Amino acid sequence: MTATPSPLRAAPETFARREWPRATWYAAAYDVEVGAHLLPRTVAGASLVLFRTPSGEARALENACWHRLLPLSEGKLLGDEVMCGYHGLRYDADGRCTFMPSQTTVNPSARVRSYPVAERHRFVWVWTGDPADADPATIPDLHWNDDPAWAGDGRLIHVDCNYKLIVDNLMDLTHETFVHGGSIGHRSVAESPFEVTHGKGTVTVTRWMIDVEAPPFWARQLEWRGATPGHVDRWQIIHFTPPGTIAIDVGVAPTGTGAPEGDRSQGVNGFVLNTMTPESPTSTHYFWAFARNYALGDQRITTLLRDGVSGVFAEDEEVLAAQQRAIDAHPDKEFYNLNIDGGAMWARRMIDLMLAAEDDSYAEAGARAERDIAEHHRADPGDGAEREVARARAEAERARSGS
Repeated sequence: MTATPSPLRAAPETFARREWPRATWYAAAYDVEVGAHLLPRTVAGASLVLFRTPSGEARALENACWHRLLPLSEGKLLGDEVMCGYHGLRYDADGRCTFMPSQTTVNPSARVRSYPVAERHRFVWVWTGDPADADPATIPDLHWNDDPAWAGDGRLIHVDCNYKLIVDNLMDLTHETFVHGGSIGHRSVAESPFEVTHGKGTVTVTRWMIDVEAPPFWARQLEWRGATPGHVDRWQIIHFTPPGTIAIDVGVAPTGTGAPEGDRSQGVNGFVLNTMTPESPTSTHYFWAFARNYALGDQRITTLLRDGVSGVFAEDEEVLAAQQRAIDAHPDKEFYNLNIDGGAMWARRMIDLMLAAEDDSYAEAGARAERDIAEHHRADPGDGAEREVARARAEAERARSGS
């Protein structure tokens, strides 16, 4: 296994701190969920109501009437105005009250907060920080979800755990061997070397499994593509963008057809797209999709893959909820990191940096993250991807020779 830098061995307070940054974009809904109706959703601790105006523009307002705080989602959408279901106050799409019953004037202070909204990659994103800082260019890249060169679908899962636990789960795919043994898991995932690298606001975990048996999920896809299942070169390249977006480049190609060198044409390639939106300290809206770059017009394959991945994630959901319950029951537990936790711990360092920028109570954690990142760059300035492939090949050769 790849050695993890010593600063990450200790996990000071990493499971006790459950906060999330506010100056960021969070996926609030799939675009198809938002329409000419009122959709309540809690995003980063804020209760929102989502809807579309008659022109089709998605909007998000604070889900509490200015008058007596009844959730506006309990009212009605009248064109581009939301009417409170208690006393009939109306609010325009910007949150300004336009009507009060039994009076001709409207109190100018009567308004509810309006949140910046942007639509990208089939998601409706909401900015929870200062509206003046909302730049849609900073929305995480999940373009595979609506790129015509890719086809796929996904779902929304409500998971009873902190969003960081899902980040941990996706940054360390070693668990596939043990949690998903009947679908995507294989002992090679736990046994193969990996490389953790990071740049400005990103973390990447790269793992190649050379000359291994294709697990059922991938063997089936090779058959759909017309290839003969057998030994494959398999890759998992995990790209993290803080605070909670992860795009995983995954696939297999028949061994010896050039995938490690960049020629994946004989294999099957997919992207597992994930973005986690905290609801509360112990619950998360988990948006995911699986996109592929072959048989783009075959809806049957799209449905089968979506349903197959749903089954895999249901196994994760059980583990994550149980983990959260155990953490809650043992608040003083001191954690120690293994080598396999390297990607997750660097991801948490990136989150700490975001939190430190907007919360003084995170100053110490932010300073520690900066020191660790600087030390790691001095120790290993390269990306390490070629070294990782070379190690994977050496492991495969040793396995074949029995040494």
